[in-house]
Amino acid sequence: MQRYFIFMSYDGSAYHGWQVQPNGNSVQAEIERALTTLLRKNIQVVGAGRTDTGVHARRMTAHFDVDGSLDTVQLAYKLNRLLPKDISVYDVKPVDQSMHARFSATSRTYHYYIHTRKDPFLRSYSCELHYGLDFKLMNEAADMLCEHEDFAAFCKSNSDVKTALCKVMEARWVQDSPHSWHFVITANRFLRNMVRAVVGTLIDVGRGRLTLEEFRCVIENKKRTGAGESMPGHALFLEEVRY
Repeated sequence: MQRYFIFMSYDGSAYHGWQVQPNGNSVQAEIERALTTLLRKNIQVVGAGRTDTGVHARRMTAHFDVDGSLDTVQLAYKLNRLLPKDISVYDVKPVDQSMHARFSATSRTYHYYIHTRKDPFLRSYSCELHYGLDFKLMNEAADMLCEHEDFAAFCKSNSDVKTALCKVMEARWVQDSPHSWHFVITANRFLRNMVRAVVGTLIDVGRGRLTLEEFRCVIENKKRTGAGESMPGHALFLEEVRY
């Protein structure tokens, strides 16, 4: 049995997230359908993580197992011919059987995009906001994320996670233009809805609704009700998965 990694990107606008859903199409379902068609056997893939409805990925990784060796260049070419236009496969590579798309990953990086002026070319992939934000203060709050490990305050209620512990290695706001910014966050793992809840709470800091000390208390109290609202999914991108 040979294991293969698939490296891909996708526009998540039309999908109910990465994971197969009973009542909606998913990116995983499209990948499995295409592989099953091309390899003429039932193929199941395991992704590096689960992106929510409407969330995008510039570089997602998944693995699958199959008997025998494959022409990976041809497989990538044929997958791109068969897959919808909003999913692109960059590469297919054989890996050791011990490699796992999810559990072997050492870090994941997400970007969340916002803009503060109406822009028809940003609206599908960035969140439009109409109030002033103190990004210096928001970056001071973001630094606190690297000082903590328990992020239960930013986890979606009733999530079936065994632990809320995550190691955040990087968290900062970057200005792209006079009217647009993106938030960069890298961690070994993420909880369900975590990034969008973190962004919503940092925006509360930037608007003056939370002080830095109150932001720290939100983290340490570990209650979702204390954190800010979850931001829309269309502005969130899985940027990279490292192994």
